[in-house]
Amino acid sequence: MEHFVVSARKYRPQTFKDVVGQQAITNTLLNAIENNHLAQALLFTGPRGVGKTTCARILAKMINSDGTETGDEDFAFNIFELDAASNNSVDDIRNLTDQVRIPPQVGKYKVYIIDEVHMLSQAAFNAFLKTLEEPPKHCIFILATTEKHKIIPTILSRCQIFDFKRITVKDAKDYLKYIAKEQEVVAEDDALHIIAQKADGAMRDALSIFDRVVSFSGKNLTRQAVTENLNVLDYETYFESTDLILENKIPELLLQFNNTLSKGFDGHHYIAGLASHFRDLLVSKTPETIELLEVGEQTKEKYLIQSKKASQDFLMQGINLANDCDLKYKTSKNQRLLVELCLMQLASITFDGEKKNSKHYIIPPSYFKSKGITPITVNVPKAVTINVNDKEPSESNASNLESLQVKEPPKIVLKQETKHLSGLSLSSIKAKKEHQIRQMDVVLDEENLPKEDFTEEALINFWNTYVNQLQDNGKHNLASILSIDTPKLVGTTIYLEFPNVTNKVEVERQQYELLGFLRKSLNNFSIDLSITVNEEKEKQYAYSTLEKFEKLKAKNPNIDILRKTFDLDI
Repeated sequence: MEHFVVSARKYRPQTFKDVVGQQAITNTLLNAIENNHLAQALLFTGPRGVGKTTCARILAKMINSDGTETGDEDFAFNIFELDAASNNSVDDIRNLTDQVRIPPQVGKYKVYIIDEVHMLSQAAFNAFLKTLEEPPKHCIFILATTEKHKIIPTILSRCQIFDFKRITVKDAKDYLKYIAKEQEVVAEDDALHIIAQKADGAMRDALSIFDRVVSFSGKNLTRQAVTENLNVLDYETYFESTDLILENKIPELLLQFNNTLSKGFDGHHYIAGLASHFRDLLVSKTPETIELLEVGEQTKEKYLIQSKKASQDFLMQGINLANDCDLKYKTSKNQRLLVELCLMQLASITFDGEKKNSKHYIIPPSYFKSKGITPITVNVPKAVTINVNDKEPSESNASNLESLQVKEPPKIVLKQETKHLSGLSLSSIKAKKEHQIRQMDVVLDEENLPKEDFTEEALINFWNTYVNQLQDNGKHNLASILSIDTPKLVGTTIYLEFPNVTNKVEVERQQYELLGFLRKSLNNFSIDLSITVNEEKEKQYAYSTLEKFEKLKAKNPNIDILRKTFDLDI
């Protein structure tokens, strides 16, 4: 059996032109070699699998090449690779500096590639400083690391630094397409795109995943095979979830989530992917941002179609809810319930508002829509009747509508309160009071209400009846306040006088129930209430302990004798 070589080694770039996604760095190195402007200490830094070591080897070959060597010449005697992860002591660095003094036997330069240089110890770094700053003319150091922040500043200042970037999904997918063609593998565009996304910017990881998936599915690489092998959620899952959310199908949505969990996927992974899906839909709604959509061509068409179904407001709320669920997932005690609650909230965003608010209408708007009738807002007086089932007004209705022009009826305004207030807050008390005032105003504005005459004696009788009812209902405080002063009648206005503002405020808060009782009992709806505060009257009441004692002493002088006899304190 022929020995298998993994794609990451088999297709390792041999020239700078073959390096994927690092054009800026490769062009800089080429120009430096051509112009003889190459530094003697280079630092290649960046994520794993982006070509740092590969570029170092290509550079080592190019500076030793004079055009006369064969194609398979690798200059093994001129290139020394040192793994700093396992050779990180001071002795290892001393051995390296001893070798540096010996000139090359073949070629012009000896190139020392030190991989994972951040693993060197502090003492090893210090031992390397002098050699790195003033190496021999025939020596070039190339340091490679994934963690530049761990290298001491004195080393960084002696090196020319090249920052390698992550390989984009598009570049990785294009290179995988080339590899698939070389290996005669038929690969779907979406399948290669998923592999490129899974690699997370590392070309070596992308090639390793490619080998694994090819071993699983053979020469025909499909999107379904890739998703099954890599255990990633397919785009179709999120497209289906979004359709169910937009259609408000909560039971089917929960069943789909349960099916996803039964396949071994994590709820956290699902909700995070759903948030990304909403983001991609939002990106697809604007032509200028479609280029931010990193998916295959076939999947891009699906995104464009579904983005037309979802409004921008829905997508913004969906991203917010899904992202909030993502943040709370790790700290949640019941993670499944958290995701299910989020899905139910998402499915309720586009829920038809008239189903929630139809209680404000005698006939819901859906009735008119089903009959093909365009809703028209008309100010209708109480005496006019209109048949809403007719698409065109009948003769009787037409005459009624003409009568509306003779006298403008009172406008009817329906307001939907959307702000929920606490029952104990000052805002709720104020809102309730305003509502009661509006109710009273409506009653006062009505015509033909009874306004029978009544006497002050009848008023006092019903007043006492109301006070007794308050006592029976346990409202002793209000009953005692209403008993402080006897009501006085002037016309249809009832005048009350209280000793302090507290009593006035308390009665004003309950005045609408009081006035409602009196108006119905006396059959007069023009009765009003006027409350004043008499500070002189307030002085008649004893509030302090001393004042109470003086008042008692005035009634019975023997109390003062009792206090003095037993030497009592007040």
